[in-house]
Amino acid sequence: MRRLNRKKAVNLVKELDAFPKVPESCVKTSAVGGTVSLIVFVAMATLTLFEFFVYQDTWVKYEYEVDKDFSSKLRINIDITVAMKCNRIGADVLDRSHTTVVSEGLQYEPAAFELSPQQALWQQSVVHVQGRLKEEHSLGSVLFRHALQGRPADPLPNKSAPVSGNACRIHGHLYVNKVAGNFHITLGKPLSNSRHHTHIAALYKNEVQNFSHRIEHLSFGEGGREIINPLDATEKITTQENHLFQYFVTVVPTKLHTSQQSVDTHQYSVTERERVINHTTGRHGLAGIFVRYKLSALMVRVSEQHMPMSVFLTRLCGIIGGLFSTSDLLHRLVGFFVDIVCCYFKVGSYKYKEGAPEVMVSCVSTSFPQE
Repeated sequence: MRRLNRKKAVNLVKELDAFPKVPESCVKTSAVGGTVSLIVFVAMATLTLFEFFVYQDTWVKYEYEVDKDFSSKLRINIDITVAMKCNRIGADVLDRSHTTVVSEGLQYEPAAFELSPQQALWQQSVVHVQGRLKEEHSLGSVLFRHALQGRPADPLPNKSAPVSGNACRIHGHLYVNKVAGNFHITLGKPLSNSRHHTHIAALYKNEVQNFSHRIEHLSFGEGGREIINPLDATEKITTQENHLFQYFVTVVPTKLHTSQQSVDTHQYSVTERERVINHTTGRHGLAGIFVRYKLSALMVRVSEQHMPMSVFLTRLCGIIGGLFSTSDLLHRLVGFFVDIVCCYFKVGSYKYKEGAPEVMVSCVSTSFPQE
């Protein structure tokens, strides 16, 4: 009895179906229907695959808000090589509040101004990316998306350079107030205990001042090494003395949130200007390298967006349901046109033969009977 009851229960479950099936005797198969079904299934698989690729892709979203952080310090990351000896030049920062930040966080290392083959290759790769950024603005989103893994490796140190080279590499970082300021490298060492901004340059006035330089890296904020900045790998070479190089920089606070890491950094745009100082012709000024920066009041929030799973499933159901609902209409249209074409050729090729039985043609002839 138990076995019989179990078999009845299994058969009941097998017969249970929420979707009623059409009996096979009522289904008419045709080549047109099979072709339409094949086309629908191929289109369904193709669209599902494309939708999966869209689901895996990400995009960059930009949001703007007012920067309310005024009390914190701004970090300046510097790596510059100047074609002068380290004991001849000095670097410091003077901001709009007349606060002088001396170069205690910077290191002065003798170096060779000429690049090694490895360093030249690194510089060419960064310059190539800079050129692409100027041509294709949409690449900015790509760099943001892969900010922590897509940057070229840092330049290798020139081990073949002598200990006392003909140039000076100034690298490190400084913390300054979040107000407009001026970072500069000029002749003479800065004084840290003076009430005024002073460089001791009287001992080197008669020497040749060659401020040819190469900016390996210049960024603002924490984590600046991961993103390619506008002044990275910038090289300026002059054959004239007393040359003034000016960079006018607008710094924009940026919060970058990617799928791998979140970084609070700063973007900046730059405008360059250079001229030769000649007091006899009225072109006054001070020779050196000046980076004049100012901060924007707006903050940019850059985030990497991804399609939610619920949206992906909804779009997938829409694709499958839409194809199923339109397949019957497509089948009817294709069958209608096929019947018309077949009917036309049957009427045109039919000829009456003597002794042959009469055949009723269901197609309607478009020709008129002759009297």
